[in-house]
Amino acid sequence: MAENKNKGSAKEHSATARLLSAPISTKQSVEISYHLRYEDLAWAKAFLEEVVAMRKPVPYRRATMDLGHKPGMAGGRFPQKAASHFLQLLKSVEANAQFKGLNTSSLKISKLIANKASIPFSGGRGRHATKRTHIEIEVIERKQKKNDNKKEEKAVKGDKKEKIMKQKGTERSE
Repeated sequence: MAENKNKGSAKEHSATARLLSAPISTKQSVEISYHLRYEDLAWAKAFLEEVVAMRKPVPYRRATMDLGHKPGMAGGRFPQKAASHFLQLLKSVEANAQFKGLNTSSLKISKLIANKASIPFSGGRGRHATKRTHIEIEVIERKQKKNDNKKEEKAVKGDKKEKIMKQKGTERSE
C-alpha cells in the first residue's frame, strides 16, 4: 500500500480535537459543521458566541423542511446547545495548537466532521432514545504571506539596476 509522504509534515502544522458521544443533535451538528468548515478559527469562535447569544442564526442547507427564513438569509435556526459544545471543542483545539507551538492567530479549520454516535436507551419501562454525536476537528496553521519580502526584493533590484547604470556611465537624464 502506498504511503503519503507529505503526511508527516502536515501533522507538524496541525492540531486535532475530538468530542465523543456529545448529547446534541446530529442534524444540528452537521449544519454547524457545513457553515464552519474551512473558516478561520477566530471567526468561527466569534460566530458561535453570536449563535449562543441568539444574535446570528446558523444557515441550514439540508434540513429545511418547514424552516422559516431569517433576516438576510434563507432558512436558519439558533442551535444553542450544539453551538456551545462546538465552542468548547474549538477552544480545546486552539489550546492543543498552542501546546504544539503553532501560531493561534493563523489557524484555519481544515476538517470538521459530525457523525452519529451509538444511541443509548434510558428510562426503564418507558424507554426512549437519547441523541448522541461524535465531532472531530482539525486545524492547520496557514503560511504567512510574503508581500513585504517581495517589496524589498523589488527595491533591491531597482537599486542594483541604478548601480549598474552608474558603472556603465549611462545615467538617465531627467
